[in-house]
Amino acid sequence: MQKRYGIHVLFILTVCFFAFFVNNDAVNVNGPEARNLVTARETAEYRNWTAPTLNGEPRVQKPPLPAWIAALAEQISPDNLVLQRTLAGAMATLAIIFFYMFAIALTRNKLFGLLSALVLATCFSMVMMGRTVDGYSHAYAFMLGAIFFFYRAAAATRTRWWDFVTTGIFLGLAFLSRGLELFYTLFLPFAIAFFILYRPRFRHKAWPTLLMIVAGCLVGGAWPWFAFRSGETIEPFMVFNSRPWYYYWLFFTESGIWSLFLLTGLCGWCWMRGRVALKKEYAFSVLWLLLALLLLTLFPGKSTRYLPSVLIPAALVVGHYVVDVFSRTREGRLTPVDKILFRLNAFLPAALGLGVPVALYMMFYSRLGVFLYILFSLLFLLVSLSILAGGIKLKPLKMFSGMMVMMIMVETFLLSHLAGTFNNPARSSVRVTRQVEELQGLTFYYPAGEALRVELVYEAGRRVLPLDLGADPSPGLLPAVLVSSLPAGEVLPAAWLEQVTTRDLGFYDNNPFQNRGHSPGLTCHLTLLSPRH
Repeated sequence: MQKRYGIHVLFILTVCFFAFFVNNDAVNVNGPEARNLVTARETAEYRNWTAPTLNGEPRVQKPPLPAWIAALAEQISPDNLVLQRTLAGAMATLAIIFFYMFAIALTRNKLFGLLSALVLATCFSMVMMGRTVDGYSHAYAFMLGAIFFFYRAAAATRTRWWDFVTTGIFLGLAFLSRGLELFYTLFLPFAIAFFILYRPRFRHKAWPTLLMIVAGCLVGGAWPWFAFRSGETIEPFMVFNSRPWYYYWLFFTESGIWSLFLLTGLCGWCWMRGRVALKKEYAFSVLWLLLALLLLTLFPGKSTRYLPSVLIPAALVVGHYVVDVFSRTREGRLTPVDKILFRLNAFLPAALGLGVPVALYMMFYSRLGVFLYILFSLLFLLVSLSILAGGIKLKPLKMFSGMMVMMIMVETFLLSHLAGTFNNPARSSVRVTRQVEELQGLTFYYPAGEALRVELVYEAGRRVLPLDLGADPSPGLLPAVLVSSLPAGEVLPAAWLEQVTTRDLGFYDNNPFQNRGHSPGLTCHLTLLSPRH
């Protein structure tokens, strides 16, 4: 049994390596990442661990644990994006391992645990989460750990004190990572579904449950305590732009190549629930998914970054469908409807793979060259034909392994080229100013009346402080660098222009992507301000 666990974990770690670590620096840093990385940099530089700042402003109102972890990495290797994203990938991998352990504890079926974990690790939203330094991978790892230990403690006939305590610790760590966000989007729907279908008895578990709550409050209470000492108000649940209730109706597409599998597992509820071997477990997975989707729909602030909370039970639903197909194929019990659905599920990834050579030619041919184009095209054609053959010949293992290989190939061979295609070729980042010797030691300012994007602060590699242009330049202020949305001549008042000399340092366009949400807020003019003698 231990040997089988070891082999399964090795499979999971291999897939996670390609999902989260390979080419993890291909995509440019986004806004949430920049906020976390700037906070980490300032925490490491100014040693303000108990009172983190973002561009000099207090940031205690945000969960501090991801920034603390990033700050430790910053001390080890400053400004190392690969290292920071590697840590995020490590936490995403831990989340997948906890999910694997939970799936086995739920079903006592190691094959189900393995297949469900591999599905989750290759879902589109999970892959992107594990490649982003925004704290979500930490939060999901801790919350899935809490769910695993809580299930084990609640389902056990005897009292498992240590599992309750560990649950509390992980809940506290999840709170320190994303506040109450995952309590609402992940733990609450799980708990409701679990208590409705399993009705666990807590008659002799009142004290361990209380101890769990105390442990969670002690660990998670570090954040409110620091905020109280700093006079700040915490924001336990981040609220994004309000969107219509049907915003998540295409949630299944976030599972990527598993979209049809997920729809089959959900839409086939009427016939699946009567035939799967693990009927209660299947019903629990579907109920958990629907409750998570309902709670996300009811909450006015909506974001695709919440969708991994839905994809976690969705991976269980897909796992049930795949295991059912495996067992029915092995026993020769596939019905005509089963065969049709199975072949349809194989057709989508096979069709995508067969279309890759055309996409490669249209988008990447000039970048790849003849040899790489032919090599990549042949590889994708072979894998696609293998998936298609597995579907036609009703060989689930061949189809499933082919889909895993296709995901690995995309992440290994194409991700960097995809990022290069969508990244802004005209991007000129203020990062280059870090290497200008003349600017070393100078303070960067921006007009106090303007909004400053944190991405500019991250790229500049230093704080960019507000400058009051309504007052005369104070002694010792200059020389300095002005970061402004317009040229200095249009920003500085006449009184300043009489007292300073200006030298244009260039216009910078920090927009990471082309033809998609180009923001004037990510463009800036840099001007060297010197005292007029």
